[in-house]
Amino acid sequence: MRVLGIDPGSRITGYGIIDSVGNRLIHLDNGAIFTDTKGDFPSRLYTIYRELTGIIERYQPEAMAVENIFFGKSVQSALKLGQARGAAIVAGVNAGLPVFEYSALQVKQAVVGHGKSAKVQVQQMLKALLNLPEIAQEDASDALAVAVCHAHSRGMNELRSRVV
Repeated sequence: MRVLGIDPGSRITGYGIIDSVGNRLIHLDNGAIFTDTKGDFPSRLYTIYRELTGIIERYQPEAMAVENIFFGKSVQSALKLGQARGAAIVAGVNAGLPVFEYSALQVKQAVVGHGKSAKVQVQQMLKALLNLPEIAQEDASDALAVAVCHAHSRGMNELRSRVV
């Protein structure tokens, strides 16, 4: 299964793409979408949508996994983050992808085995799990972690969908 992981942000949105083949995780790509912070906010949202649409077309993932918002520094920043998440989710839904959401705690638990792990522990584990030559850019690393979380949670998600 090919998974596109997203770490949404109104300034920087990270993405990571992996293949999950049996118990193996294969890194395909990762990066970050930088928006023009001097531009108007709707244009920044469109940039996120447009860039993710291109990534989806290029890599043809089978699922999208997005990190949930767990808190905001302020109401204004939480709203902007929510809107950036929305732009990312719409790109996935528009492409016909199932979209899954995971909390930061779930992501850390899936990657490191402990929900309160430090960011550097997650990055080091991703480097080892995905055989990366170096630690990915911070937002891209977070997105890869979300993709790995989905790959590890896939069986539970399938069971849950059958029960409902």
